[in-house]
Amino acid sequence: MLPEQKMDSMRFLYSKGVLSCSSDAPPITTFLESLPGSYTTTRTHENGTTLLFWERHLKRLSNSTRILLNSNPELIFKTNKKSPLLFSPFPVTALKWESRIRSLVSNSLSQVLPIALKERSKGEELAVTALVSGDIEKLKAMKNVGGGGDDDDKGVFQVLDLHLHIGSYIPPVFGIEESGAHLALVGHGRDLADAKYSDWVRLRKPLEKLRPPSVTELLLSNDGDRILEGCMTNFFVICQRDMSEAEGKYLDGYNNVYSVEVQTAPVSDGVLPGVIRELVIE
Repeated sequence: MLPEQKMDSMRFLYSKGVLSCSSDAPPITTFLESLPGSYTTTRTHENGTTLLFWERHLKRLSNSTRILLNSNPELIFKTNKKSPLLFSPFPVTALKWESRIRSLVSNSLSQVLPIALKERSKGEELAVTALVSGDIEKLKAMKNVGGGGDDDDKGVFQVLDLHLHIGSYIPPVFGIEESGAHLALVGHGRDLADAKYSDWVRLRKPLEKLRPPSVTELLLSNDGDRILEGCMTNFFVICQRDMSEAEGKYLDGYNNVYSVEVQTAPVSDGVLPGVIRELVIE
């Protein structure tokens, strides 16, 4: 499960230069529902010394932001119903884009992560969520907003804000039945499935109402046969495969006729490119 499901009471929110703590910082779900934008969630590992797959999370955040700005900027900016703003796609390219997103995240992380690490309880890790959202008022004030070139800092990046949410996370104990995945198949695949955006937290609520009490993850499928992804995870299955059917070319050094196979939906089927789609088995 994603870290956002295991939050405890300790939490921090760093937004627009202001740090909010515990009771002044909303729970992660409330935070994601309150702001539009692209986001990614990871957690610390090994007693807070490492951010899991951090480089891949930064890349996913960068790609998701660029995809939304290019195709659905309304998922980045929160409009006022009394004065809605008509959007046109932002011509954002990959040039210098990832490094600028990385800079936004790093600046915020340096302000709050040391404090959160100091305040956490013994044995706890931290769940870290970075969200890129647009400032609609700044956007209205700008006559020309460009993107992708050398003047990015005078264009689209002037109307983007980075919000960082950190909460305590207690890793599950593996190898016991209570920590296992209990699955149910519901709903069609997401629109804009190649981007991770906060509006999905709101859109998946009707699916959550269908969740049986014992189920821990809801899976998405367009045809009821091929599994795309989970509502909250990049779902994958580890199973045994009869390698004798593959003409023996996968036989390992021990001449076993069975091997481990990891099965996921291909990105071409319309799923979020996941940071756990590369799996290392020790």
